Amino acid sequence: MHTFRRLSVLSVAVLSGALVVVPSLSAQAAGAPSAKSLLAAAKTALAAENGVHIVVTTLEAKIKSSVVADIGNTSGTETYNSGTEKFTISVTPTVAYMSGSKKGLTTIMGLSSTQQQKVGTATVVMKKGTSPYTSLHSNLTANAYAQLLPTLAETKLLRTRDKSTHGYKLTWTTKATSTTPKSVTVMVVSSGAKALPISESVTSSSGTSRTTFTHWGEKVVVKKPAKTIAYSTVFG
Repeated sequence: MHTFRRLSVLSVAVLSGALVVVPSLSAQAAGAPSAKSLLAAAKTALAAENGVHIVVTTLEAKIKSSVVADIGNTSGTETYNSGTEKFTISVTPTVAYMSGSKKGLTTIMGLSSTQQQKVGTATVVMKKGTSPYTSLHSNLTANAYAQLLPTLAETKLLRTRDKSTHGYKLTWTTKATSTTPKSVTVMVVSSGAKALPISESVTSSSGTSRTTFTHWGEKVVVKKPAKTIAYSTVFG
């Protein structure tokens, strides 16, 4: 239900052979932009970024959980917490790392009890070129930024501005599926020189979620874990 519905929190479409210039929001006519122009400006702003700090807090079925992520151009990290369930995934240009609590690795990440026992307190290492690495790297680096934004067809621009930031508010509804209820999302986009996401709120019958986007432009550095175990050793 959290923001990483499209994050896992981001693909910027590259227009080959064409230069597309989107005027800044401040350069547009007085008054609010349209949903189309705001999304276009946001896509352009995201394509030029190289880092962001994302915090997601969710309350679902009276259970609180959180995701903290730092997404960079070629490196990124994400940590999930919910009670005794915890896992951390990090990626660099050459390797990806995965670690977590017993329940985090089995309940959330899907490891068997035997695989979890092999991992223990170590960090699983996945090398560049493997399928696990490719998937994680795509989800936790700048390739994933555009997944933050909705499609134009499903999006409306609200008349009211965000009170605390004066940002523009986009809203859209996601239809229910066989596994998830219908949800309504409101995203606040900066009205400044860069139309970057500031926050997002999701509401459904099963709970609520709140996401903040800060430290745009940050440099993301991933440290090598002290104790590691090869992916092939765990999964064969």
